[in-house]
Amino acid sequence: MLAVIVMQAGRIHNSNIYMYQDMNYQEFKPKGVLKEFIQCYFICETETDVLTDDNVFASGFLEIMFNLGATRKEFSINGRLVAEPDIQLWGQVLKPMQIKSYGKHAVFGVRFYPHTAVCFFNENIQQFNDAVFNLEDVIGNTIKELHSKLLEAESIIKKIALTEAFLMERLLCFDKKLNKLNLIHSVAYELLLDNNKVNMNRIATSHGISSRHLQTIFLQYSGLTPNLFRKINRFQKSLYLLVNNNDSLTSIAHHCGYFDQSHFIKDFKEFTGSTPSGFQPESSTELIALLK
Repeated sequence: MLAVIVMQAGRIHNSNIYMYQDMNYQEFKPKGVLKEFIQCYFICETETDVLTDDNVFASGFLEIMFNLGATRKEFSINGRLVAEPDIQLWGQVLKPMQIKSYGKHAVFGVRFYPHTAVCFFNENIQQFNDAVFNLEDVIGNTIKELHSKLLEAESIIKKIALTEAFLMERLLCFDKKLNKLNLIHSVAYELLLDNNKVNMNRIATSHGISSRHLQTIFLQYSGLTPNLFRKINRFQKSLYLLVNNNDSLTSIAHHCGYFDQSHFIKDFKEFTGSTPSGFQPESSTELIALLK
């Protein structure tokens, strides 16, 4: 039985480098085979102990994070204090959460695409939804050995090389899952293009399978139903427009493919706990990357 560490919300990062207070965040794009599976590697560091009070939201991504600091941060979510593991697996996120921490940040992470993390795990990817796991409990001592090497590595280039070697070994262990990856990638692309109405029967027919079978496979690979996948991505798009533009809510709703403004407000509140008009992007360090 896997031990869930803490319920959590997703993290949104769209820039390569940004600073928030004393925090440095950087992204690094993968190359070679893994660029089809990994959205980015990232580091998040502070030189001193900092107090972080975050509201974080659904991103659609799964992440692995390694604590490379000398001490663990104090960590609470929705007011509940929990022990923060050194190696964390952050699953798909569906609910908004408030996370508070105090301490020095030194984190190295891997962010998977929504439908590719499954290729590195034997477990049902859906069981990771809305949770953070101690990754040692999921895949055993091999990840602990990687963590030790990352602690010793002096450069980000070396850290990435060590991580990629580990991930390539994992990928080869579950290579049978690659057979359906092109199908899932194609379906995900079509879902993102279809802003107004998703017709799963049409998409399934174009791939020569039933709608029910397609939805089952998509859930197995992403941990999300096709409708929820589309819903999260539509929310992300509306969030970006809300933060970066002065458009009306009606205009944003229309641009993102919502039927009307009321549907936009309902979905937005579901993912953030706030209405668009009352939303405060400065309450989340994860949205600093969206601010111009």
